[in-house]
Amino acid sequence: MGNGDARVRGLAARAGGWSARHRWAAVGIWVLFVVLAMGLGSAAGRVDVEDSEQLKGETSTAARIIEEAGIEEPASETVLVQAKDDGLTSTDAEFRSAVAAVMTAVERTGEVTDITSPYDSGTVSKDGRSALVQFDVRGDPATAGERIEPVLDAVADVQKEHDALRVEEIGGASMMKTFDDAFGDDFKKAEYSAVPVALGILLIAFGALVAALLPVALAITAIMATMGLMGLVSHLQPMSDTANSVMLLVGLAVGVDYCLFYLRREREERAAGRDARTALRIAAATSGRAIVVSGVTVCVAMAGMLFTGIAEFEAMGLASLMVVAVAMVGSVTVLPALLSLLGERVEKGRLPFLRRRTSGRDDSRFWSAVLKRVLARPVLSVVVATGALLAVAAPALGMKTENLTLDQEFGDSLPIVQTYNRVNEAFPGGSEPAEVVVKADDINAPEVKAALADFRERAVSSGASRGPVEIKLHDQRNLAFVYVPLVGGSDQDAAGASLEKLRDEVRPATLGQVDGVEAPITGQVAGNKDFNDQLVGSVVPVFAFVVMFAFLLMLLSFRSLTVALTSIVLNLLSVGAAYGILVAVFQHGWGASLVGAEGVGAIITWLPLFLFVILFGLSMDYHVFVVSRIREARARGLQTRDAIRHGVVTTAGVVTSAAVIMVAVFAIFGTLSMQSMKQMGVGLAAAVLIDATVIRGVLLPAVMALLGERNWYFPKWLHRLPDLTHDEAPAAVAPRTRDDEDEKVPV
Repeated sequence: MGNGDARVRGLAARAGGWSARHRWAAVGIWVLFVVLAMGLGSAAGRVDVEDSEQLKGETSTAARIIEEAGIEEPASETVLVQAKDDGLTSTDAEFRSAVAAVMTAVERTGEVTDITSPYDSGTVSKDGRSALVQFDVRGDPATAGERIEPVLDAVADVQKEHDALRVEEIGGASMMKTFDDAFGDDFKKAEYSAVPVALGILLIAFGALVAALLPVALAITAIMATMGLMGLVSHLQPMSDTANSVMLLVGLAVGVDYCLFYLRREREERAAGRDARTALRIAAATSGRAIVVSGVTVCVAMAGMLFTGIAEFEAMGLASLMVVAVAMVGSVTVLPALLSLLGERVEKGRLPFLRRRTSGRDDSRFWSAVLKRVLARPVLSVVVATGALLAVAAPALGMKTENLTLDQEFGDSLPIVQTYNRVNEAFPGGSEPAEVVVKADDINAPEVKAALADFRERAVSSGASRGPVEIKLHDQRNLAFVYVPLVGGSDQDAAGASLEKLRDEVRPATLGQVDGVEAPITGQVAGNKDFNDQLVGSVVPVFAFVVMFAFLLMLLSFRSLTVALTSIVLNLLSVGAAYGILVAVFQHGWGASLVGAEGVGAIITWLPLFLFVILFGLSMDYHVFVVSRIREARARGLQTRDAIRHGVVTTAGVVTSAAVIMVAVFAIFGTLSMQSMKQMGVGLAAAVLIDATVIRGVLLPAVMALLGERNWYFPKWLHRLPDLTHDEAPAAVAPRTRDDEDEKVPV
């Protein structure tokens, strides 16, 4: 059992070799990089996405006009005063008294301005049982939620004095505060619990505290460095809180995975009798190479988000790309240095109740049994596994995507959701009116005023709105804001039809007849429509980019047309199955009670494309790692079927551990109360679980067994392509399987 001293080649091998020889320098450079990135990022500050940059189309145009005019729209609030039964109406003295009490109470807080009586604005329902007191919150609208509590308390005091009425507040500020109180801690707990969960699973996987801490430490330092880089990059590409959360999720997943792959291979080689130097060299040339291939593939997948043209997606894609790249570089540089420094001390802190886990073979009994049956009947295995995945994916054909309404997102658990429903029922569209931003050379010109009046009249007569249509003039800025409650209210299809009437019929016939007038229509419904239109338009280029570049990377990395094609097909099957589970649970409600998702009825619009990009990237982790091990065994002279058995069984332990960590971390997000986050967590967890079991343990080996030597088919006309396979571990230092222990390994 010689250690061998053959020279290995390749980027990962050279990086690992240099780091192992210059241990303190490698660690010092990494620490300096993390500190500098954080320091420079903190000094530069983070620039977040502005409303005008979020989307193209009318929503963006309206936001740009408002920003250029220097107008900061205040956070608007509404107090619903509603009779609990049919005996009381807005004309009764008690009702009028309650309205007056609300106006007086909110004014006394000193936090509001522009208080409007429903009797002046006409915001009284047709049946006379409901009325709306409207006002704006003073100060920065972004922080209005932090100052709204005195107003909420004042409204609650009025409610105590009028038992026959409902007196309830709703608006941007009150919703912001309610959600922060209800779900702010929810998110923090999810993010904070992800690290302990990952550490606990790693402790079980390695049985030693130091070995378990290494992957977590690498992931955390990669995340810290990326947070700093996000601050610097945000001056070119604005970032967001959502991008930060996605970066944390992806960074923890890949950071732990990459380190896990590397560390388990190094321990396996040492357990096989290699000296420390040789074990590190083999790990660098094999697992290190797999990490580089996987990392580049994930980065390419994440870059697909840059093609959406949606600022939020571009921020998420760039942040995820950066954290994957940083984690990849750290895995092939500082990790070998730390392993070289620690030596046998990596086993410190052993847990006495766990047996020593030194190699992937310790965890391979289950997969050995599965593989024995799969390789004995590969045709049956392919048919059954593919049929099962297609059956699971079938519900995705009827996928319905929409931006979730407040009651869909949060259910009826929050009182403010019930208020939202009552307002929409009494004043359809009143809680989310369309907003027409009218810009003219002279907003007070007679023809402009006439067009505004005509627009107000036709918005109602066309059936797009039941009124009241409110107009706010900003004379000095030559702007007017027109607020149009849309018929349809929270029914997004009906509200969307009303919006189309405004955009395609009412506006051209009124404001569109005046030269020099711009009148983009924005608002919640308009923003949703513009977002959906842009997202649908970006699906094909994003899918094409991700699939084509992933195929090219696999082709160059494995020099096999067959491996590249099967990789793409298997990944698409995995993503399709995840889509099917999402639709079955959240749209059709099958087993929805198990995850607390009753009554959602749709998938949030942005999720399918987001999941495709994330899953296509992350699923390559396991695929590249397993196929690399199979190809390595094949290069040593093993027959394809034996190489498949060797590759799958020897990677079983590390892939299982990595998958359990990913599933556990993603499942944490599946426990959140927000349905969009729940959908994301369940979708990611389901896809990783499918990929690590059915795809990696059944379909991949069965398909490769059926293809045999055709797995390595590479047409002559492709030989001119760059060869990225040169950093394979040499046969002389490759680990031996139990089947060939006494066999000479050919060079």
